[in-house]
Amino acid sequence: MNSRKMPSHHGFKERKSAEYPNDTLRLLMERASCRNFSDKKIPEDVLNHVLDAGTHAATGGNLQPYSIIKIESLAMRKKLAEMCFQHFIAEAPVNLVFCIDWHRLRRWANMEVAPFSATSSFRHFWISFQDTIICAQNICTAADSLGLGSVYIGTVMEYFREIRDMLKLPKGVFPVVLLCIGYPKSQLMVRRKLGIDVIVHDEKYHEIDDKKLKDAFDEKYHHAKIEVTEDRMKRMAEACTKVHGSDFAEKCITHIKEMGYINVAQRYFGLHYEADLMPEGNEVFLAITKELGFSWFEKYQTAQESWRKEEK
Repeated sequence: MNSRKMPSHHGFKERKSAEYPNDTLRLLMERASCRNFSDKKIPEDVLNHVLDAGTHAATGGNLQPYSIIKIESLAMRKKLAEMCFQHFIAEAPVNLVFCIDWHRLRRWANMEVAPFSATSSFRHFWISFQDTIICAQNICTAADSLGLGSVYIGTVMEYFREIRDMLKLPKGVFPVVLLCIGYPKSQLMVRRKLGIDVIVHDEKYHEIDDKKLKDAFDEKYHHAKIEVTEDRMKRMAEACTKVHGSDFAEKCITHIKEMGYINVAQRYFGLHYEADLMPEGNEVFLAITKELGFSWFEKYQTAQESWRKEEK
């Protein structure tokens, strides 16, 4: 390898062209993330069609427990770009922040004198998280169908408090994901995926034999080999030691030396989504959910139980 630059963790790019039964399947099969936007403004009617598609997404009980914060001002887009360390966020003419929103439903319940405990219910969290993502994907597909490009930004989760303050989110509203949309500067390239022979299981879960599984991942990532450097080996050893102990770290480093390169799995879990760092801050995230008005992960206490506690 001539370059020490780390290759993209998004996987192998390829141009995909095939015959499909209809345009909907073509859109879904050839969908690709866009990280290079033109400065062309999205016409208001086009944007409204895209947003309307989101409001018509499937949702548990038809409650629509989500809100979308639409951001078009350059100052706000730049702020998000700096926060998430992704310059193209500012280049996309529209940023959409998808939020779980039980604040609106609590207000409705209060106006109609109805009991409400959704912000304390894990069941409601689980369904509303699904609903929010389904809404986002509807919008993503609608954008593709109208010649727009889009990309999800998950790193907003590192800045829950900052985003809450920036967007003036009331208690009961929780940011989930950011979607950037705009017109692509160039043709998008599809990333290679695992196929249905690996992802789909008939009737029950079936283990795939090791060789077939490894071959599938090798094909997906085009047999990528990441160059060995002193810094990467040091970081890999640190991650392995912290997570699995020194014996595993020695085994991993020996394996890399024998192969002469760092494989994709090692790159993903040792150098990118670092296995020793990813679990850090779990308790902080739980504290933030409480700050934002949710007690999904705590024992539920009824009003009667609270009164009894206060009386003791």
